[in-house]
Amino acid sequence: MTITIPTPLRVYADGRNAVEIEAANVASALDKLTASYPDLRKHLFNGDGKVRAFVNLYLNDEDVRYLPAREASPVNAEDTLSIIPSIAGGSPGLAVQAIAPSAQSLR
Repeated sequence: MTITIPTPLRVYADGRNAVEIEAANVASALDKLTASYPDLRKHLFNGDGKVRAFVNLYLNDEDVRYLPAREASPVNAEDTLSIIPSIAGGSPGLAVQAIAPSAQSLR
């Protein structure tokens, strides 16, 4: 199967954008990925060994959180597992400034 690595995490995977892994299910694919690239583990898993809340996993086009077997979902060689980190941050004030026209532009 192919595991796609998001841009912010590629530095922990030798710059690779994707990795080919042979695994029986999503969990074992992630285990093999982090065995090959140990620095990824702390970015994907919390201290209890569970996938971090802000890390979204998609098996093909399906959100793994909503699959009946979740991380135990079986995979095959044709599958793609996408790692999609949630992105947050920025300044609400800047967003409002970018959207709202200035008072002078209304004159």
